[in-house]
Amino acid sequence: MTTVMCFGTFDVLHLGHINYFQQAKELGDTLIVVVARDTTKENLKKEIVFSEEERLQLVQNISIVDNTVLGNTKDHLKVIEEHKPDILCLGYDQDVTKTVLQEELLKRHLYPKILRMKPYKETKYKSSLIKK
Repeated sequence: MTTVMCFGTFDVLHLGHINYFQQAKELGDTLIVVVARDTTKENLKKEIVFSEEERLQLVQNISIVDNTVLGNTKDHLKVIEEHKPDILCLGYDQDVTKTVLQEELLKRHLYPKILRMKPYKETKYKSSLIKK
């Protein structure tokens, strides 16, 4: 069984997010989606429309998602340690680089494959554009 994990805020859920989940699910048997915490977004000065609990509930109701969890407020890599996925999927527009993430995971003796997913109609389905 191959476990895949992907990450995001998923505020104003849209077809770009669904496509992200579909790309990730195609890579394995079980898809875990990590929903960013409100405090994490607030610390980054990002506007939040829906609370973490509302976003968690929205993502939980997507049929291809097998498990949905909230991220850790103090240690963003803790959820990876807890679930030990085989593959990590990054969104095309997420700031973290594969190299930096891999180096941090190596320090924790974690060796998942890290892949960046392709955008889906990014000029239409992007949260920042939809919020405007």
